Amino acid sequence: MDLTTRTATETAALNLFDRAADVLELEPDLRVALALPERETAVRFPVRMDDGRVRMFNGYRVRHSTARGPAKGGLRYDLSVSLPQLRQLAMAMTLKSALVGLPFGGSKGGVIVDPRALSAAELERLTRRLVRALGDDIGPDRDIPAPDAGTNARVMSWIFDEYAQLHGRPIANVVTGKPTELGGSPIRSGATGVALAELIEAAASRIELPLRGANVALQGFGNVGFAAARALRGMGARVIAIADVGGGVIRTDGIDLKSTQRWATEIGTVAGAPGTESIPAADVLALPVDVLVLAALEGQITRTNAAMVHARLLAEGANGPTVPDADRILRDNNVFVLPDILANAGGVTASYLEWSGQSLSLSEEQAQGFVRARLHDALDRVLDQAVQLGGDIRLAAHVLALKAVAAAARSRGVS
Repeated sequence: MDLTTRTATETAALNLFDRAADVLELEPDLRVALALPERETAVRFPVRMDDGRVRMFNGYRVRHSTARGPAKGGLRYDLSVSLPQLRQLAMAMTLKSALVGLPFGGSKGGVIVDPRALSAAELERLTRRLVRALGDDIGPDRDIPAPDAGTNARVMSWIFDEYAQLHGRPIANVVTGKPTELGGSPIRSGATGVALAELIEAAASRIELPLRGANVALQGFGNVGFAAARALRGMGARVIAIADVGGGVIRTDGIDLKSTQRWATEIGTVAGAPGTESIPAADVLALPVDVLVLAALEGQITRTNAAMVHARLLAEGANGPTVPDADRILRDNNVFVLPDILANAGGVTASYLEWSGQSLSLSEEQAQGFVRARLHDALDRVLDQAVQLGGDIRLAAHVLALKAVAAAARSRGVS
């Protein structure tokens, strides 16, 4: 595999793929078929700004695999968007869906833009032009977008409407994460965070870490971070530190989550939230807490700072927040890691209910029960597999997921 033009993060992800393939003794043809994306689309499209000027934007959609079903993955609006980043994230989506037994492959897309620098009208025009530029690259039986960094239910509603305009009729399952008024799931927006908290609770029980009274530090305070923090507080834990792109805050007797969320919504960052003390954002990763939740972006824990992590349990609410090279350091320091393809799979599991139409017939309690059962079953299987792999939980998750994807590809004759 030629990795000479790949980023360090993508190379690390492919090295992890190879390690899992080695454990499975995966045949060479399947290694080739599953290591690289099936399809990559790059588009450049014009958007008229509010002042009348026209700006050009670059967008991408990467479809990693459809061996198990249509591709599923988020759409992000962020200045960091790149093809290498999206390749890694699309593969992670394939593995994530397979690990929890969903009939999806994986994809990821994005536009290079700072959404905070655009008005709502400009964002809508950008989204609609993106849908037209992608054309048939997205579709309910092909590739289904969902919210990601910089996008939300409102953006999904614009995709839903523009796709309907292009096809002459509304097609409910072209996207997930829609508003409930358009058939969205009532549990989707908080599903990733709530399921993450429940997995933390289950994992904490495995390592005999009582959550009641436990101290939690949180990186990222968006939908996932806030939902996880609120759920953990309901379990008796205490969130004492939060960091985001604007800085960090700490309060040793517990942060008021609601008031901090209001502040972050109004100001754009948790930094300076009333009733807290300011600390550098990076310091939140090194606090001597019981649980560290990573709910921001990828590449946060590396070989250079992994030894600074003192939490007993690290939960990856974001995609790829820990570089695989850091895993051995964390294991040597007895940090229990809930890897991303398991820890944040609540969102795609809830999305399956929306895509399949089941969320319309299930109560919120039933939908949450479906998500919980899928993730807890996956956790049990991953921890059993990890015992056979010397305690490497991330590798165990990837082995089980890749085994499921390879079986589907093999059945379809992709070898």
